[in-house]
Amino acid sequence: MAEKLKSAEVGGQEAGYLFEFKPDGVYLTVYPADDGGIAFELSDMRQILKEYGVIDYDMAELARAVRAAEGTPVLLAKQYEASVGPSENKKPDEPKAAEDGEAAEATADAEVEVVDNRAVMPFQIEVSKDRMSVTMKIDRQPGMVPPKKQDILDALAERRIIFGIDETAIERGLEHGSQTVIAKGQAPEPGKDAVIVRKFDAESKGKFKQDKFGKVDYKNMNLFLIARKGDVLAERVPHTQGVDGTNIFGDTLRAKPGKPKPVPAGKNTEIQDENFVVATMDGQIVEANNKFSIDPRLEIRGDVGFGTGNIDFLGAVDISGDVQQGFIVKATGTVTINGAVTGGTVEGFNVFVKGGIIGIDGKGKVTAEEDVQAAFVENGTIEAGGAILIADVVLHSDLRAGVRIVVEGKRGLVTGGYLAAGEEIRANIIGNQALVASRLVVGVNPSLQKKYQEACKEYSESKKKLQQLTQALNTLGKIDVSKLPPQRAEQIAQLTRSQFPLAGQVERAERTIKELEEQLANMRNGRISVADRMYPGQKLIVNSIVKHVQAEEQHCTFQVEEDEVRVGPYY
Repeated sequence: MAEKLKSAEVGGQEAGYLFEFKPDGVYLTVYPADDGGIAFELSDMRQILKEYGVIDYDMAELARAVRAAEGTPVLLAKQYEASVGPSENKKPDEPKAAEDGEAAEATADAEVEVVDNRAVMPFQIEVSKDRMSVTMKIDRQPGMVPPKKQDILDALAERRIIFGIDETAIERGLEHGSQTVIAKGQAPEPGKDAVIVRKFDAESKGKFKQDKFGKVDYKNMNLFLIARKGDVLAERVPHTQGVDGTNIFGDTLRAKPGKPKPVPAGKNTEIQDENFVVATMDGQIVEANNKFSIDPRLEIRGDVGFGTGNIDFLGAVDISGDVQQGFIVKATGTVTINGAVTGGTVEGFNVFVKGGIIGIDGKGKVTAEEDVQAAFVENGTIEAGGAILIADVVLHSDLRAGVRIVVEGKRGLVTGGYLAAGEEIRANIIGNQALVASRLVVGVNPSLQKKYQEACKEYSESKKKLQQLTQALNTLGKIDVSKLPPQRAEQIAQLTRSQFPLAGQVERAERTIKELEEQLANMRNGRISVADRMYPGQKLIVNSIVKHVQAEEQHCTFQVEEDEVRVGPYY
């Protein structure tokens, strides 16, 4: 009867491992390798246990101890008791070092089996260092049969590999392959960074406009990007968190989230629905400091000419130079011009010109919803809904103001041309010694007159169309529509329907004409005031009553009294 072993040791620190077979259990110590790798095959450790009669042990702990190489004893089996030790003349085989490039910690060898009197091919299960794939290696040798699929699955289970197993790949590898990837992890998908999407055509800036025939307009350069109140300037597409992955051991691999970005809302904008930048007023789109803003004022440093092209702006415009001949400035706000308007066209809510307004070849016009101010006007045209204020002279120009025209300042001279104002015309001097004639009209608002004329024209045209349509329908009404082709019947139906909006248009025009006539009838307090003198030759129309000035008048006011234009003291 064999002697009971109380204790035994195999290996040592120099060998890189130490088995301790003690009555209370079997312990394994694996010492760290100098190169930080794993120095032994798992199968060598199992062979030593087998030779010492240790059959029932914790395979997972054995694999972990070999892989970790922590230099501390690990309990593999409890209550070890062996009747026979290894042969005295035979030492257990020394474990061989793992070959370079092999991940020994990721291998597992099956026991050599015999099927139908033939040996089973040895196989290995190898895990990649990143734990994202498993490779099955089969040592195919003549006369041996491949392992069974269940053997492979058992080996995977023994290694606690649970995710991404491809049983089809296992079957294919067992049948044909020597090295087959049989399991794959799912790599995490990183999140996407937040993106800011412009909702305006930034590429059109600085490009000349073209018509539908491809003709280039060199006066329209698109130097400024314009937005209206309520326009969406930009949208933030939020970042995403990404999709987590899983390695072959079922561990979750956290995805890297995308980088967020703030909503780029700047001055005069607001954020809507968390991601949209919306303009809160009309103006120029300005992109600065990673934000979109609206600037209600446009500054032109220099002249408006070929260097800038025409200006069409939703807001106020400041021009440090001139508006050159043939160029146009349009704005919904106040236009301030530090130079002059020389043959150009300017439209704004108010227009202030520090220099003069000069007409060239019939061009040179300023229009304002409210007031116009300028130093002088020569051969120019001005229309204002409010007042026209000229500091020096008005020479051979056409001025029309809804309220008043005032030419008072350095000289305050009016010579030639046509001046009309709803209430008053004031000047220092009207006319000259050469008896150049001017025509001055007060008591009728020019803008109301223009609207009245346009309303009358629209009424006349609409009424004529309605009469023609009514006559046509009366003629067609005598025809049996049921006998007409469908296309012809539909044309008649369309004509019938079109008469109703046309009749409504005629009715609206009639109401507009009546309202304007009432406003024009109420304008009865027009006057013309001259601070210095008025020369003969001037034609005055005050409240529709005409007066030709035959003699020089000084410090006087012309107004209607008892249906006659009379001269009174200046005030």
